[in-house]
Amino acid sequence: MTSDALSHLPLFATDQQLAVAIVGKARASMWVKTVIPQLEKKGFPRIDPLHDGRPVPLVKKFYDGYFGITAGFSVAAPDGGEDLSIWKRSKRRGQYAIS
Repeated sequence: MTSDALSHLPLFATDQQLAVAIVGKARASMWVKTVIPQLEKKGFPRIDPLHDGRPVPLVKKFYDGYFGITAGFSVAAPDGGEDLSIWKRSKRRGQYAIS
């Protein structure tokens, strides 16, 4: 949901624009004053002085990491080889049965 709201922002957005996209209009001013300083300590993108805004793609990337999306998924180890010899042809035509 956040990513969708962020995708409607310009490439460099103000803190107020980001706040509205992330937490909504009602909580935006609180988020700008109290949350952004805390997030900056955890790697939230800084304001780019040339563009006078934060780079939205980096904000998206920050939240992907914040929510653990970029951490990856653990894949289960293979459970061993397959033994196809357990399948035997059924007496009924075209059907297989496990013995």
